[in-house]
Amino acid sequence: MVNMKIRNFYYLIAGFLAMLFAVTHAWNGQSVVLPKLDIDAISVDNQIIFTYIWHIITGENLVFGIAFIIMSIQTERSNIRFTAYLIAVILIVRLMVIVGVTSMLDVSRLTDTLIDSIAIVIYIALIIQGTSVKKKQYDGQQPQ
Repeated sequence: MVNMKIRNFYYLIAGFLAMLFAVTHAWNGQSVVLPKLDIDAISVDNQIIFTYIWHIITGENLVFGIAFIIMSIQTERSNIRFTAYLIAVILIVRLMVIVGVTSMLDVSRLTDTLIDSIAIVIYIALIIQGTSVKKKQYDGQQPQ
């Protein structure tokens, strides 16, 4: 049996959240958003592009989740911290695109992005908090 010790609970939580976001994103896309594309006003080519872009985000969330769960048990901090910051920047850009595009197309719909925005901010906060875990905590010792 392999003895795996969680060294960063923030990353573990972020990992499980990302995997949950992947499932809910795929489910919401398949059950609510993507079926609305089956209308005559949108070409099949555009339906295909929209569908694969939707599922790219689902795939990203799944990969981020797996990465953070693996990172939560790693002992080497420098590469992990860089990776965490990189993912956080990707999520910040994602949030900026969501809010920016919504604002440009219909500012009154910004409230529709509130739940997604809050989830992304909490996710980013967990990632940043995880990067601040001290070496003693990382090695399994309690901070003084």
